[in-house]
Amino acid sequence: MEVFAEYLEKIENPIHRERTEKVLTWVINKFPNLMPKIAWNQPMFTDHDTYIIGFSVSKQHLAVAPETVGINHFSDEIVQAGYDHTKQLVRIPWGSEVDYKLIEKMIEFNILDKKDCSTFWRK
Repeated sequence: MEVFAEYLEKIENPIHRERTEKVLTWVINKFPNLMPKIAWNQPMFTDHDTYIIGFSVSKQHLAVAPETVGINHFSDEIVQAGYDHTKQLVRIPWGSEVDYKLIEKMIEFNILDKKDCSTFWRK
């Protein structure tokens, strides 16, 4: 978690900080082969230097960003989980439970779908 320590320290709301740290720790433990990093001032995870998933914090929610392909692929499940989304991110309201199974599916999908990807973002 050292890589995310400075990012987490900047989250003023202690409940938001704790939730974000819990989610990031969960990803690290569940997917130890992914590389945690900060880029564009956001915590994210990569696999063979290609983007897999990223997170960001706002006043109203924790955002999960699996790229547009991931959003489109899981759109129905995102709505079923009670979250809304844009083309680029899923919004998990601070008062809602985190659907770790859905995050796991998004990560697994991206790892598999991008196994032969040689760029950071999908083209």
